[in-house]
Amino acid sequence: MLTNKQHELLVFIDKHLRETGCSPSFEEMKDALALRSKSGIHRLISALEERGFLKRHKHRARALEVVRLSDDLAPPPERALPRFAPNVIRGDFSGRIQGARAADSVAAVTLPLYGKIAAGLPIEALRDQEEQIEVPAAMLGNGEHFALEVEGDSMIEAGILNGDTVIIRKGDAAENGQIIVALVDENEVTLKRLRRRGQSIALEPANARYETKILPAERVRVQGRLVALLRRY
Repeated sequence: MLTNKQHELLVFIDKHLRETGCSPSFEEMKDALALRSKSGIHRLISALEERGFLKRHKHRARALEVVRLSDDLAPPPERALPRFAPNVIRGDFSGRIQGARAADSVAAVTLPLYGKIAAGLPIEALRDQEEQIEVPAAMLGNGEHFALEVEGDSMIEAGILNGDTVIIRKGDAAENGQIIVALVDENEVTLKRLRRRGQSIALEPANARYETKILPAERVRVQGRLVALLRRY
């Protein structure tokens, strides 16, 4: 499910490609979405690329490719794109997933739910080891996982909404651009996109109303990275 702005940008890029044969400029995208700065467009494109809707071709100017349209868009007959079909991971998760017991060897796995995490402002993590949540086993791979409930709206352009439950693969390593759980100053936890800048780390929101926090690397520890999301309706 895309946010309204992600959906609007994807439609605009697809239409522009079909009508002109080239991708729109950042200025054209900013004007089309009535945003005040191009930084919001950068975040929207990164979110669409991360979720498999867009592809950027490196070393080429204005080179965006629509990989697929969202399920609620009807692709034009002459350029119908395949619908997304998730890859299902099969196997014996009971022996490979640490820190979690198999609720069902194939269908579900029980993970610890570590309370709420702020996606807007950092808050101290609440660790309630007694609370647990069942998630589809196919969402997980190797390693130890845990779940957190999201509070706030600073990651909405990445499709992460207030009240969502994020599934985190525990670990202290993450690549640039990945969404991580970061521990700041050993007592505050936040969910943000990771950007390394020399000896500093930028914790980047996915909402134009929030500012990126840039901190010395020694003040930030990666606790894990986002691998899945659950939402109740």
